[in-house]
Amino acid sequence: MKSTLILPLLLTLAIPALAQLPADYSRPEQNEPGTPPSSYTPKYKGDPARSNSEFDAIAYVRVVVRAEKQFNKQYGHYALTLNQLVHTGNFTKRMVDPNRGDYTATYKGKNDSYNLTMTPKTPDADHRYLYADDDGKIRVDEGKPATADSPVLK
Repeated sequence: MKSTLILPLLLTLAIPALAQLPADYSRPEQNEPGTPPSSYTPKYKGDPARSNSEFDAIAYVRVVVRAEKQFNKQYGHYALTLNQLVHTGNFTKRMVDPNRGDYTATYKGKNDSYNLTMTPKTPDADHRYLYADDDGKIRVDEGKPATADSPVLK
């Protein structure tokens, strides 16, 4: 008796889970034309990242940009080193380390400007180069290091 009730319940729960397909070309709502399938699942609507590690690198850049804005507002100049940003906004001591998973951070600060580059350790379609400076925009490039002239991340 119990098995006749449990089996339909299990099928009811399992069928929707089995019906979910991974990203592929047959589901155009998941891929831009000409974009290869990816196992990355966007974290929010409009997420520009192409992989989990790129998502983390973009988030890191955003934290640095926000901390720099706050630091500049408080002190009237930008941080000369990442170490000066510790405890500004959400920037922590641990974030000073330039090894950011699949990326390496490089920071250059002056009183009147700064720039941050994120270089993928293995550049590919899912690990693009990132760049940000005192204009607050994150820029991205594929195949070469991003600069102030690179396209803005969308």
